[in-house]
Amino acid sequence: MGQIPASYLMNRLVTLSLTVFIAATLIWIIPRLSPVDPADIMLGRMAAGAGSVANSEEILAQLRANFGLDDPLILQYLKYLWNTLTFNFGLSTASFPTPVSSLIAAALPWTLGLMILSLVITFVIGNLLGALMVWERSPKLVKVAIPAAMVFTSIPPILSGLLLMWIFSAKLRWFPLTGAYGLTVEPGWSWDFVQSVLYHGFLPAMSIVIVTFGFWALGMRGLMITVQGEDYTKLAEAKGLKPRYILYKYMIRNAILPQITAFALKIGLLVAGQVLVERIFAYNGMGKLLYDAILDQDFPVIQGVSFVIILMTALAVFVVDLVYPLIDPRIRHERVSA
Repeated sequence: MGQIPASYLMNRLVTLSLTVFIAATLIWIIPRLSPVDPADIMLGRMAAGAGSVANSEEILAQLRANFGLDDPLILQYLKYLWNTLTFNFGLSTASFPTPVSSLIAAALPWTLGLMILSLVITFVIGNLLGALMVWERSPKLVKVAIPAAMVFTSIPPILSGLLLMWIFSAKLRWFPLTGAYGLTVEPGWSWDFVQSVLYHGFLPAMSIVIVTFGFWALGMRGLMITVQGEDYTKLAEAKGLKPRYILYKYMIRNAILPQITAFALKIGLLVAGQVLVERIFAYNGMGKLLYDAILDQDFPVIQGVSFVIILMTALAVFVVDLVYPLIDPRIRHERVSA
């Protein structure tokens, strides 16, 4: 592959920085368009818990001072940018005085595990099925069964999750209803804990897989059709190469590049789709954290989770862009940067 040119790497780093900067700015602006005041929300929670709050005006002023709401907007914005760069998202208004970064740090590993598991399974299965739909040597039953299975892609993830929960948890009792791991298992780097996590995460992952694999299958099907008529494919057939070798080496490998890009972009959408899935399975990931924060109007948590999701997506696109030549040696960073 050779070394990555400094100019190319610098261009991609600038693009990454601008993407994150613009996203962070929008995350700061949008909540401030709302008439809701976080300090009023916290005071309302205090009043709901105690029945009434004495010296409410003084407490409200103190809360506004603690959250920096009385500062000029430009100062609030500069403080926000610095805090965001250091992953200091402030304090949660719903779980005050818990730092938002602590809530995200506790939820992020669960979301990453569920996301990687479901995304990898969906990507592999979807692209394989899409390729088989076009391959001339695929059995007719496969070509009929795959489009029929895509009916499930029209179902929202929350409905597929409820369906799987009803069948495999409530009726068959093969899997647990809720939770990320067993109550009797001690969290840690042990096989019992890993096995429990995989066991509890199977249904949430499958509820995402069965409704998203059609995206990859249809995309791969269209790309395979364009590759099927290329000269290098016909030349490989004329050489007498094995059909399966041609399918993998000449067709799938050349058609997969746009899907790799979509793989990185799908990360942000997948986390958004996991929100309700994590909620119904009581899976303690960022989706559930974001859902609860929206219900509680916890703007610091909403901002922090949104920023982390955007950062994950931007970093994934950045990494995929750098490793493209490993996937297809015909691509060189010099050509792309030119």
